[in-house]
Amino acid sequence: MSRLQQTDGLTDIQEEILKTVRAFVESEILPVATELEHRDEYPAEIVEGLKELGLFGLMIPEEYGGLGESLLTYALCVEEIARGWMSVSGIINTHFIVAYMLLQHGTDEQKQKYLPRMATGEVRGAFSMSEPGCGSDVAAIKTKAVKTVSAEGADAYTINGQKMWLTNGGSSNLVAVLVKTDEGQDSVYKNMTTFLVEKEPGFGEVDKGLSVPGKIEKMGYKGVDTTELVFDGYRIDAGQILGGVPGKGFYQMMDGVEVGRVNVAARGCGVARRAFELGIAYAQQRETFGKKIAEHQAVLFRLADMAVKVEAAHELMVKAARKKDAGSRNDFEAGVAKYLASEYCHQVVEDSFRIHGGYGFSKEYEIERLYREAPMLLIGEGTADIQRMIIGRRLLEDYKL
Repeated sequence: MSRLQQTDGLTDIQEEILKTVRAFVESEILPVATELEHRDEYPAEIVEGLKELGLFGLMIPEEYGGLGESLLTYALCVEEIARGWMSVSGIINTHFIVAYMLLQHGTDEQKQKYLPRMATGEVRGAFSMSEPGCGSDVAAIKTKAVKTVSAEGADAYTINGQKMWLTNGGSSNLVAVLVKTDEGQDSVYKNMTTFLVEKEPGFGEVDKGLSVPGKIEKMGYKGVDTTELVFDGYRIDAGQILGGVPGKGFYQMMDGVEVGRVNVAARGCGVARRAFELGIAYAQQRETFGKKIAEHQAVLFRLADMAVKVEAAHELMVKAARKKDAGSRNDFEAGVAKYLASEYCHQVVEDSFRIHGGYGFSKEYEIERLYREAPMLLIGEGTADIQRMIIGRRLLEDYKL
């Protein structure tokens, strides 16, 4: 074990879970990650292994068939998985955001219907806020649900619009979708509703009036499917509103995103640690001017800076997870952790790339993959500037004159 990213105060159960996940990463993910990533191939066998380990139910309470673990345990597992391959951590992240939203905001009937099957991985979750024209400006979404009546005479809605950037958009069979409902509230944020949309996995028309056009081609973050979701006269029962009451979708999504930001911070920690490991190993093998490059002060200082960033990001991520586990508002802590971990990850990967020299540019070396993966963390779950806005607003609240 590295002395970096150690976490004090873990229980024996948490330590055992992390040991199991770490062993799985070493044996099942790291040996195949780069090859699968270069082929942009969905890691089906790895996902089945995660199911067998029970990781799809890690944070789902035992009463619904899960392990009932904390956000901290989950974040530390994500850190280990992202060290192996960040795309795999993305597959379980969106799943857990939906499970968390169901647990916190769903009706008893919705919890009973979905959570036990989410714990086993039978139901795989994705969530959708963004649209092609709005990015981080969630209030500007245009996808709209209009109230109508079903064939049986019950309340229903018809949805039209286009959503963007769904992780697990093709492989999922349950999507939490934020739409406008405009039912007369005095705030744009109170006129948004989250619907639980069931669909068949795959691409094309996955249900009547609902299409997943195909995978979006990306620079990195490959293997995992990132898609659009197009609604064209899609009809859905009012019973599929998360929590059963319209107008609460924005606040439900923001609660879920706080969990997602801790996850992105954990991913940044994992990728940064792997980049550091690759850099310090290569620096002790490569020779220039008659000695190992690790013995050159310029490289030694770079390694020291990398280690400081890896350690600092981990500590802030752990703090944010523990704050959420304590039941406290953690938008400030999650924003700080996500912002710092993603920025530091990008810098550590860049430094490791520089240590590798020309070989870092070769696809034969793992650092090339990390170099393409790290930028996604700068924009995922809210850009760096969005985090700074959140942090700044909270500071003005706390230090108000």
